[in-house]
Amino acid sequence: MIAFFKRYVLHNFGLKLLSLALAAAIWFLISPEEQPAEVALRAPVVFDHVPAHLEISTEVIPEAQIRVRGPERVIRELQPNEVHAEIDLSDVKAGERTFDLTSQQVRHPSDVRVVQVLPSQLHLAFDTGLTREVQIHPRVTGIFANGDEIVNVTADPASTTISGPRRHVERIDAATTDPIDATGTRGSAVFTTNVYVSDPLVQIVQPVPVRVTVVVQTAGTGPAH
Repeated sequence: MIAFFKRYVLHNFGLKLLSLALAAAIWFLISPEEQPAEVALRAPVVFDHVPAHLEISTEVIPEAQIRVRGPERVIRELQPNEVHAEIDLSDVKAGERTFDLTSQQVRHPSDVRVVQVLPSQLHLAFDTGLTREVQIHPRVTGIFANGDEIVNVTADPASTTISGPRRHVERIDAATTDPIDATGTRGSAVFTTNVYVSDPLVQIVQPVPVRVTVVVQTAGTGPAH
């Protein structure tokens, strides 16, 4: 038994151990989990160092489609928030500008690499910011008794402050409310609603509920006070 052990186990033991190690290494390298794999991710574009006085005035900014390659194990566990594109806006001015979108702008885990970025360029418009006050125009509809009509509509507050890219803000004549259905109202009624502007690049600075007073009277009875 001892002779058998020495002849078949201990003989060239170092070479046998090395062979075993090499076999394990080769298996590891060709393991399915370590084979290369690819995935395409929809990733946000992050804008860094935006000048305080500028606004992005492009209405629709596409996400980037980023293809990355790496070990299958890593690709399977990759989370969308681990990959995103970055564009430095520190030196931009009002106007239009095209930015290259390459693998250099993509932040990603170190064990994957970027294969492709789509789109390859982004064309953006910039404008100086503007804040101003506009009137609130309530939207009131309804069906009323024969001869009745809306004679007065008031909003409280009567105005709101809006902010956004200058050219977009300057085009806003007034803010409006969500539709108010005053059907069946007689005399005075108060409705609470919200105010908004239709331009997606213009925002209400401090949104608050708006109280809209609607006065309905019979036609010809004189204006309400």
